[in-house]
Amino acid sequence: MTSQVIDTTSEVITKLQNLAPEQQQQVLDFVEFLAQKYNQPQETKEKIKKPRVAGLHEGMGWMSDDFNEPLPDEFWLGES
Repeated sequence: MTSQVIDTTSEVITKLQNLAPEQQQQVLDFVEFLAQKYNQPQETKEKIKKPRVAGLHEGMGWMSDDFNEPLPDEFWLGES
């Protein structure tokens, strides 16, 4: 370990000890979040990105019969 890492670690520990228990828990939660986010193996990150599947929800939506009809002038002019 370098001197700078040791100094930073000591400073973090000192500041952490001066916090209330609730704040210490928040720091711990954040450290665990960072560890999980940045220590994930690359293959795990790649598994998260699943390929999209065309037609997966086919037939589950609907479209109004007048979908392609022009919108009235009131729509464009902001009139009620």
